[in-house]
Amino acid sequence: MSVDLSNCLENVPVLITRSSAVMTFPEFQYSSDNIQGPGCTIDPSEVTLPGCSCRSASCRPENCSCLRAFGGAYDGAGALLARGPAASGYCSPVFECNALCACSDACSSRVVQGGLRLRLEVYATEDKGWGVRTLEAIPRGTFVCEYAGEVIGLEEARRRQLAQRSGDNNYIIAVREHAGGGSVTETFVDPGAVGNAGRFLNHSCRPNLFMQPVRVHSLVPRLALFAGRDVAAREELTFDYGGGHGGQLPAAAQRAAGTGGLQRKACHCGANNCVRFLPLDLSIIDAN
Repeated sequence: MSVDLSNCLENVPVLITRSSAVMTFPEFQYSSDNIQGPGCTIDPSEVTLPGCSCRSASCRPENCSCLRAFGGAYDGAGALLARGPAASGYCSPVFECNALCACSDACSSRVVQGGLRLRLEVYATEDKGWGVRTLEAIPRGTFVCEYAGEVIGLEEARRRQLAQRSGDNNYIIAVREHAGGGSVTETFVDPGAVGNAGRFLNHSCRPNLFMQPVRVHSLVPRLALFAGRDVAAREELTFDYGGGHGGQLPAAAQRAAGTGGLQRKACHCGANNCVRFLPLDLSIIDAN
């Protein structure tokens, strides 16, 4: 029998079939949004960004302070516009209109904040544990879901990584962005204990999704996943844990097996360009 994994916390049900014939389902708390965890000094739910004074249904660059400051990220249908990788090797964020903006909820600059709109299913794969597939076709550039979880500090991220056993899954994503003046800002998200459907997405060396940091109400970015190509109904959804697919996120330092006491895990994505091992980001442990 299929049930709603999100317990009605999403706009549409996230389906999963609970059966004793499949793997033991992991215990975690479902949350559709990021939450403040240990070491995070900013509450992700706090509105900290200024808003525009547009009175139109949808903002326009000529009169919107948000678009003038940050540029438009979406087309009229809400699809993410092409964004080339930053020459610096760090990702470039997207800014949306927020709770302090006067524009309507129908503004084309409000996409990720609208939440999950696609019908997704968490299911047992043949050789990769749990995975996520779409139950409907997804056009390229469409927002799919967030990678939501606890936003934690560097020291907490390091502590959690070092505490992991060889069979444990590592869910921590490290996001690095240019903050201006040559400085870099880091965000660490861990959906291991608290998270959404994004925690079940598998890695692929040839993924159909890519991750893009998006700021809505807060300085804390949301890790949004967009379709990098047209995706067929019932196709498994994947992204590159090492930040491949046309972006530089997350900044993963892939090292030799056993480096830092962490063993690299085999990759079972089946892509013709598979590198045989899952990306391993040792930058959290190696950080001074």
